[in-house]
Amino acid sequence: MKALSLFSNCGAGDVGYKKAGFEFKVMAELNPNRLSVALANHPTAVGVPGDLRKTWTTVIDRWRASEGVKRPDLLAACPPCQGMSSARGGLGSHDDHTAGGRDPRNLLVTVIEAVARELKPRAIVVENVPAFLTRVVPHPASGGPISAALLLIEALSDDYDVFSMIADLADWGVPQTRKRSFLTLIRKDDKRLARHEEFSPFPVPTHASDWGGKQVTITESLQELSAAALDASDAQKAADPANPMHSVPVWDDRQYRMVAAIPPNSGKGAWANQQCSSCSATTQDPDAALCSACNAPLLRPVVKDKDSWRLVKGFRTSSYTRMKVDAPASTVTTASGHVGSDKTIHPWENRVLSPYECAHIQTLPTDFKWGDALKRWGHTNLREMIGEAVPPRFTEMHGQAIRAFIDEVPDVPLLPAADARLVKAREHLDRARAKAYRRPMDV
Repeated sequence: MKALSLFSNCGAGDVGYKKAGFEFKVMAELNPNRLSVALANHPTAVGVPGDLRKTWTTVIDRWRASEGVKRPDLLAACPPCQGMSSARGGLGSHDDHTAGGRDPRNLLVTVIEAVARELKPRAIVVENVPAFLTRVVPHPASGGPISAALLLIEALSDDYDVFSMIADLADWGVPQTRKRSFLTLIRKDDKRLARHEEFSPFPVPTHASDWGGKQVTITESLQELSAAALDASDAQKAADPANPMHSVPVWDDRQYRMVAAIPPNSGKGAWANQQCSSCSATTQDPDAALCSACNAPLLRPVVKDKDSWRLVKGFRTSSYTRMKVDAPASTVTTASGHVGSDKTIHPWENRVLSPYECAHIQTLPTDFKWGDALKRWGHTNLREMIGEAVPPRFTEMHGQAIRAFIDEVPDVPLLPAADARLVKAREHLDRARAKAYRRPMDV
């Protein structure tokens, strides 16, 4: 089965589809460094670097040069998700389509539509954050409000049936909380479509509690990896000389002491640190920045404003916090190396997770080929590639489900269309359409 990939990143998510039997022939990615990693892991593919709004016709040409008139069995697309977050400065309200149009990445679904119209793939997969289904953007033709997901769905509705899902990938054995939305589009002229009316081209959630499963905890994942212990106090302790990817940033003295004061295995944050490092007195006021006894700054996330100290504003439940030992890891993001970005602190060691550990938690295979990416572009760029990947443990199962749906591969259980994860996505799309057109949607 032949496939092409748009917005390929480093090709990690496509590794799962490859294991499910899809051979990628064309991969397109804006960043040539990421594309080089993707092609190292998909050696039968040709790469198309650059902005897909300008290069999508080259994608068509490369496909036809390789496969002639044969249509792809799968088009996998993971457009950038950063523009979908209403928390990002300058983007404005989730329901403000003018604000949604300020980030041009929010309209990249038009590229997916253009390629799909030309090549007519049997199946299309689009992955993004849940807000992708509802955040409004300006319609390219009318200028009116429409969600990016609806824009794509309606553009292809004559030729494709659409299945949507909002889910936490921890329910498929990915050892982290990773909430994502998926669209899977199947061509209406596929004769097998009618045989699956009560099911969807999504895999059964093997580790979900409502399916009798149990999610994988970060403790189980790290124990499986058995990486060397690290410590962010100095450069020698912060790196494993035998494994260049197993390295973490070194913290200054105050930041290190702040994290070290968080009890190991507690799942707590530095916001709750009460003991003063100067006089050992205890300050119980959760809003205090200074010790109640000696007026020294507490080992909490504090900043100095002119002549006074205050706590860092916001994010008290999601930053400067250890991950819980008995739950999946927090979402691996592009900022996994920053102590103040989400819950990035190791459950029991005084450091963040290394790129090596993040890749494992993202379920990248041990034989994933990074080449000289670390040496050439550094840990920060690797963390970004890893953080933007779709976990291949899920995409492999998803690929198997798609094959079962369109080719009747035996012994692959499919997720019923009535599952709560699909119902939730349909409800989100219904609300999005109601805002745009004041009418419901059957997707």
